[in-house]
Amino acid sequence: MSPAPDERDRIQAAMDRILTGTHERSNGALTIVALAIEAEVPRNALTQRHTDLKNAFYDQVRARGGTPDVETRLRKKVVALKTTIANKNAELALLKADAQGFLAENTRLTLENQELRDVLSNKASNVIPLRARQTPRDRT
Repeated sequence: MSPAPDERDRIQAAMDRILTGTHERSNGALTIVALAIEAEVPRNALTQRHTDLKNAFYDQVRARGGTPDVETRLRKKVVALKTTIANKNAELALLKADAQGFLAENTRLTLENQELRDVLSNKASNVIPLRARQTPRDRT
């Protein structure tokens, strides 16, 4: 399947919009993914069919001398969120371990309780009352 005739034109127009900060469809990041979204083409159009445009885009990004402030802030936020996720995952692992411990202790106590009930029920069957209970009417 050959690329759409205007695919290259859309990619080049998208490159211009992203590099000038006037993106319309993407988040404006200086990445191939953002470029593909901006050009409304599949990512593999840039990585397989139009590698020359992909390389030209990367060359222009490098020539600018860095990444925009928005992207830098987003990357810092991503790092902070990944740290938060790692901390929450560690906390979750501890809570799961605690829950397993509580479950084991609950099982042990339930078994112990059942053993005590069994002991009490056996003693109750061995008890013989010395005399029959008297009701209030019998005493009068």
